[in-house]
Amino acid sequence: MGSPGVTVHAPHGLVCAVDHLASSAGIAVLRAGGSAADAAVCTSAVLAVTTQQMCGMGGDLFALVHHGPATPTALTSVGPAGAGADPAALRGEGLSDMPMRGDVRSVTVPGCVDGWLALHRRFGRLPLADVLAPARDYAAAGFPASPLLAAAIRRITGVPGAEDYLPPGGVRSGDRIRRPLVAAVLQAIVEDGRDGFYGGTFGAGLLALGNGLFSSDDLESPLAQWDSPLRVSVWDHQLWTVPPPSQGYLTLAGARIADGLDLPDDPADPLWAHLLSEAGRWAGHDRAAVLFDGADGQALLTDARLDPRRAAIDPARRSAPQAPSAGGGTVHLCAVDGDGMGVSLIQSNAAGWGAHLVVPGTGIFLQNRGIGFSLEPGHPAELRPGRRPPHTLAPALVTTNGGALTAVLGTMGGDIQPQVLLQLLARLLPGGQQPGAALLAPRWSLGEAGFATWSGAGPQVTNLESTASAEWEAGLTDRGHRVLRAEPGANFGHAQVIVRRADGMLAGASDPRAISGAAIGW
Repeated sequence: MGSPGVTVHAPHGLVCAVDHLASSAGIAVLRAGGSAADAAVCTSAVLAVTTQQMCGMGGDLFALVHHGPATPTALTSVGPAGAGADPAALRGEGLSDMPMRGDVRSVTVPGCVDGWLALHRRFGRLPLADVLAPARDYAAAGFPASPLLAAAIRRITGVPGAEDYLPPGGVRSGDRIRRPLVAAVLQAIVEDGRDGFYGGTFGAGLLALGNGLFSSDDLESPLAQWDSPLRVSVWDHQLWTVPPPSQGYLTLAGARIADGLDLPDDPADPLWAHLLSEAGRWAGHDRAAVLFDGADGQALLTDARLDPRRAAIDPARRSAPQAPSAGGGTVHLCAVDGDGMGVSLIQSNAAGWGAHLVVPGTGIFLQNRGIGFSLEPGHPAELRPGRRPPHTLAPALVTTNGGALTAVLGTMGGDIQPQVLLQLLARLLPGGQQPGAALLAPRWSLGEAGFATWSGAGPQVTNLESTASAEWEAGLTDRGHRVLRAEPGANFGHAQVIVRRADGMLAGASDPRAISGAAIGW
């Protein structure tokens, strides 16, 4: 097992996740003859038990799957706003933005479980019962609280239904936590599939909690769909992501812009950080106006659209693109098996612990993904019944020009996910760094790791990790950046990376910022 930030090499399979228990479970599935898809579902399900502050069955899921020389495929399992969604009522209360927490109207139908089932049904090899068994067993028998979980529990004191996490005396890192209600839900999924979830205790509890916000039809309609991924050619490779409503197009746009810039060979050069941050800024400055359910993602990646943005970047000065006047809590995991199948999967509650609402009788926290909606009348992302919200989740996958798998990667971090991935891609592809070195390296971010980076005039601050060099800070400041220092953590993502070399050897690493993450191979 590789400690966070250490590159692990393996010939037969590799799994990287934010929690070592989840990575270990995924590797056990691979050893038992499962596919990378089986390992991804298993790992994701364990994270839904042990890492509920970031993800869970009450959230959404995206995945990219590479399965041989064919074009990768994208899985979008995102739920819509309920049939009773009413933007006028929210505006009538004086709200200009969706409520962040404690309000069920920011909850959308969770797509995670439908995503598990679709991924397993199409690419799985082992029985679903075997794939979900580790998660069910950890929920029933208990698991040790990670340092991140123990620190996050203080945020849910007083939340009804959170009793699993609130024993007398509190929870310390390493304390055993049992989640029997979650174990029962997982068993229902094994026995009855999606009906065991959406038509079972969870579905009934969601309808009751919504009090008219959701209808039976909202829960009966399948949420997972297979899509054609978005693609661009960058740094002599093909870079892929999922289509809207994901913001993944920003990773591709930023990389495409950066590919035409004269990046220094040495990332320690402040010009490297300046040019990449400018590429990220120009890629995303109009996100609020162009990202919505049904947007044409590939049209956002044309040379005609991106070339003028690249041309506006000045190596000597920070630019200031203006946002148009219109207009957390996440985990990424990746798995590659011995046959070369690669899965890049990301699931989320949106903000940490989601909406701070628990479905009665289940122990499952609900996402507040509805905060991605606009309350501006007529906006293409305005809250509407049946409409999916703009999503920060942005997994990535890299292939050679000939179609062979090169890498699967992703990160948590809200709006800054594409910025983190842009830096990792620049280190891995033209930079030639190993995954561990790329993840250990200091990062910059525009704005904060929240959900308002691109509102108003866009990010006015360039954040630097405290581990970044004084040369980076001076070089960015001299070029007009307003630089703020920050400690490593969620504001700079928790990324996972697996690279598949030309000889088939796998190399992977887990982000040291996640503390308890692990890359495990065999």
